[in-house]
Amino acid sequence: MDMDMSKKDQVSQEELEQQDTDEPTNEAAKSDEKQEINSEDALKVELAEMKNKYTRLYAEFENFRKRTSKERIEILKNAGKDVILDLLPLMDDFDRALIANENSDDTSAVIEGFTLIQQKFQKTLEAKGVKPMDSIGKTFDVEFHEAITNIPAPSEDMKGKVVDAIEKGYYLNDQVLRYAKVVVGQ
Repeated sequence: MDMDMSKKDQVSQEELEQQDTDEPTNEAAKSDEKQEINSEDALKVELAEMKNKYTRLYAEFENFRKRTSKERIEILKNAGKDVILDLLPLMDDFDRALIANENSDDTSAVIEGFTLIQQKFQKTLEAKGVKPMDSIGKTFDVEFHEAITNIPAPSEDMKGKVVDAIEKGYYLNDQVLRYAKVVVGQ
């Protein structure tokens, strides 16, 4: 019987050792499971943070887009404000000239007054970058001219050149603002 007891002790000892070796395996499995759960939770948290960042960034972009759209509309509404402010004194000059010329019989004074207003107007436009085109006598160029009609050239050297300008052309900062309407010699 002693032998049986010692065998039982050995078996129970072996079982305990086996359980001891199994427990770390179970603990390792539990530890791996906890790590997986922790990494899943971490991924969920990271995903939530990314979604939050994306939503905020998208909202910021939408606000920026709306704000710049409103600013653009406002700029277009008021784009000519400074030009108009510069032209108002010319309007005042025309009003004064009309009042002064109602009772005037001196045509040279009327012509002189309107010439002064025209020169002032031209200086105002030049200050804003508007320059008149000099077309008469130049070779016809579709980049700058619009042909209204063709007439026989007064001389051989005027063939294919601008003979007359019906409407003067203008540049704005060295770009064509209005094409000159011209008569071309054939």
